[in-house]
Amino acid sequence: MKRTKVLVIGSGPAGYTAAIYAARANLEPVMVEGDLDPANQSVLPGGQLMITTEVENYPGFPEGIQGPELMDHFRKQAERFGTEIVRGFVTKVDLSKRPFAVEVGGVPTYEADALIVATGAVAKLLEIPGERTLMGFGVSACATCDGAFFRNQDVAVSGGGDTALEEATFLTRFARKVTVIHRRDKLRASKVMQDRAMKNPKIEFLWNTVVEEALGKRPEGIGVAGGGLTGLRVRNVVSGEVSELPVTGFFVAIGHQPNTKLFEGQLKLESSGYIDVERGSTRTSVEGVFACGDVVDKVYRQAITAAGTGCMAAIDAERWLEAQH
Repeated sequence: MKRTKVLVIGSGPAGYTAAIYAARANLEPVMVEGDLDPANQSVLPGGQLMITTEVENYPGFPEGIQGPELMDHFRKQAERFGTEIVRGFVTKVDLSKRPFAVEVGGVPTYEADALIVATGAVAKLLEIPGERTLMGFGVSACATCDGAFFRNQDVAVSGGGDTALEEATFLTRFARKVTVIHRRDKLRASKVMQDRAMKNPKIEFLWNTVVEEALGKRPEGIGVAGGGLTGLRVRNVVSGEVSELPVTGFFVAIGHQPNTKLFEGQLKLESSGYIDVERGSTRTSVEGVFACGDVVDKVYRQAITAAGTGCMAAIDAERWLEAQH
């Protein structure tokens, strides 16, 4: 097995930023950037921005930039400073002793003095026809990221918890009307969130209803924010009646799933599955293992905050390694 000082697992803004800082500190990091894995189709090289069209809120790009293009800049910058980037999927880690042992594609590949975990999280989807095809073209899992693209349009939000009502309330800043679609006749959200949404004149509720299909056609090429979705096919679970809801934006807000299966039983996880880190740092429950990005962040989930914690993780790892030697 190859020995390395720092191994970064996962890419995206957090992983690439950690690699950039670690490389500039002469730690000669290796990054296993992720690949499509049969057990987890969501682990992508470059993270969730690889399936994002226009990114308008990342500082330094006043005209906006495509998600994949932004990640390409990150990648090239990490390589420029000497990061060794490996395309592959980490299938096993042994955190019981140092150096940590890491398998890639089922093969023992690396020993690492320090690990930086940046495996991210993915939005839970309904897995209905049209949902993935139109993702980024009218379908979204992040109102904060994409809400501004839907000014004066009719949009819908699926879900009944705090996340759904937070997304719906945020969207009223831009949309003409927001329809919250919920499969039951009452919400699971906290009372304060319910009261806020109920009092908002732009929010309507479609009770006892599920979304069965996202309608529309994906436009050719990239760079189209919206422009594909034309409506939703919905079904009333009580009457069985099927109808179409004309909307140009659909936000799936049923929660997120952190990619932490690899670390179950080895790292301390929160009840929601996110990696537990020390307050104000990226240190995990295992000395020498640091975590950053959406795998620890269940609140903000933005590219800029992920990059910030990636920087923190690299600095934490550098200082820890210096103390060890």
